[in-house]
Amino acid sequence: MTKYESGVKKIYAPVANVYAKLSDLTNLGVVQQRMANPAFEQVIRQQAGDKVSDEQLARLREIVEGMKFDRDWVVVNVAPLGEVGLRVEEREEPKLVKFTSENSPVEAKLWIQLLPAGDSQCAMKVTLGAELNFFLKQMLKGKLQDGVDRLADMLAMIGYS
Repeated sequence: MTKYESGVKKIYAPVANVYAKLSDLTNLGVVQQRMANPAFEQVIRQQAGDKVSDEQLARLREIVEGMKFDRDWVVVNVAPLGEVGLRVEEREEPKLVKFTSENSPVEAKLWIQLLPAGDSQCAMKVTLGAELNFFLKQMLKGKLQDGVDRLADMLAMIGYS
């Protein structure tokens, strides 16, 4: 299994709050609500600059609107693959949430590790492990690392109060 790790991100919230939000996937409903707000689309455009096209933004909106989730899983309809999901495989309060892929063409695991850093902040690291053959590993190496880094950045910016 090939692993891709984010850098350590500082989150200005108690580790218990962060764990509570990240370990319950029903909290992803906030993402759907935000994507429905045109002002949020402007925030994405400002942060991404010219790296996001109108078509990419429309596809993202479509994917987020089609998400289904409960406490333990999230499913996204990804053309042409169909429904691809993540299921919580393990929770170790308050320091680890581990996910596994479902219906994915590649077996993957995602770990979110948390570590207290005082009473009102914590540190977070995201790790992706994927079973990739040699050719996929070469083609996707940079994209997967970039994806893990962006996911960690996004998770660090969520409100956890």
